[in-house]
Amino acid sequence: MPIRIPNELPAVRTLTEENIFVMTENRAMTQDIRPLQILLLNLMPTKIATETQLSRLLSNTPLQVELELIAPRGHVPKNTPQEHMLAFYRHFDDVRSRNFDGLVITGAPVEHLPFEEVEYWEELCEIMEWSKSHVHSTFHICWGAQAGLYYHYGIPKVPLEKKLFGVFHHVVERKSNMLFRGSDDVFMVPHSRHTTVRREDIEKAPELKILATSPEAGIYALATESGRQIFITGHSEYDARTLEQEYLRDKGQGKPIDVPKNYYPNDDDTQAPRMTWRSCANLLYSNWLNYFVYQTTPYDISGEDVHAFR
Repeated sequence: MPIRIPNELPAVRTLTEENIFVMTENRAMTQDIRPLQILLLNLMPTKIATETQLSRLLSNTPLQVELELIAPRGHVPKNTPQEHMLAFYRHFDDVRSRNFDGLVITGAPVEHLPFEEVEYWEELCEIMEWSKSHVHSTFHICWGAQAGLYYHYGIPKVPLEKKLFGVFHHVVERKSNMLFRGSDDVFMVPHSRHTTVRREDIEKAPELKILATSPEAGIYALATESGRQIFITGHSEYDARTLEQEYLRDKGQGKPIDVPKNYYPNDDDTQAPRMTWRSCANLLYSNWLNYFVYQTTPYDISGEDVHAFR
């Protein structure tokens, strides 16, 4: 798919080297189609890496996608140059008057804090409330999923005895849901988190349907019946070396960290890790764009069809 992102974004060079079609603004203007408007709320500390990972997955479809980046106002990321933030990121106030076909809310390294103590929690709540009337389908990832479940349905996050860290086997529980159309019976997904959500809490919310789970990692995917809200507890978007970078960082800082499970051959961290989740990640995002965004979103999202978002 042609993904339309700012020409100077670092992801452009990476994706072009991978033979992924990145469309320039001039080329996009010559096509007589409406691109899907996707808003990315990037809460990850490594913003450039996350932009690239998600752009790669959102490009795996014939649809034209226009990606817009926002970050919380007043929060200064430690691992992303300020010049990059000023050049490519906007704030919620800049887009609140618009409607979007899709919204992606990423994870964030704030699991140790109660939701209400997160620096940008009030702004995130405002965005999640706004999404009910201005976004056709919202895709929540990891901590973003936990935050969405807590805000919309009062479902708490629960601390794990030990960090869930590695790549785990998953199965589809609700095979009729289009999010996993074409999925293998067993598929792999990376996880890196200290908290989880419990099945018994989710089942108290009749609006939510559990779609996929893991014997080790627990609930992985759940959604409302319409697909207006989708919650993914793992990191399908991770690159091959992302878990390794987290592992070496924590190890170098002297933190207690195990070798990520099912990641290195024979769990030997002297060997190159194996990426076993690429195909299921591509399928997940292409199914979301196709079945929950493109096929049901109104053609005109500028205002007169806003009722279709409700």
